[in-house]
Amino acid sequence: MPRCLPLPRDFRRPAVTSEHTEQDIIRIQIPYGVTEAVEKLEQILHAHDITIFARIDFSGDAGRAGLTMRPEQMLIFGNPKAGTPLMQAEPAAGLDLPLKALLWEDVQGVTWLACNSPDYTVRRHGLPAALAANLAGAVNLLRQLAG
Repeated sequence: MPRCLPLPRDFRRPAVTSEHTEQDIIRIQIPYGVTEAVEKLEQILHAHDITIFARIDFSGDAGRAGLTMRPEQMLIFGNPKAGTPLMQAEPAAGLDLPLKALLWEDVQGVTWLACNSPDYTVRRHGLPAALAANLAGAVNLLRQLAG
């Protein structure tokens, strides 16, 4: 069975605690395993009437293809009341909507959540800065997972 090879050392991110933003990606350390974290995140999103459009299990898909990788899943979610104004202002903003939260286990066994920063999406599509607030609420919900 094929195996995933480890990345060369210089491709690994340095160990960072809690939360940081790098290259417009917010990274949040999560105190649960990937599967449990995704389930808790689904509960948080449902409690706030946020639609979950898809749950992708990358590591499960890899396993079905005969490959191995550490746990990694993605939730694709959104709320038309928040996202529609961005796409009305710039239809191409739909490339970054609905929102995505990627959760994975690093080589030390720590679970991380990553998402695009609201400022990145606004800058990328030349949207009015005030529209970042439409995305910031979702990021705050993701932060709840950190405890």
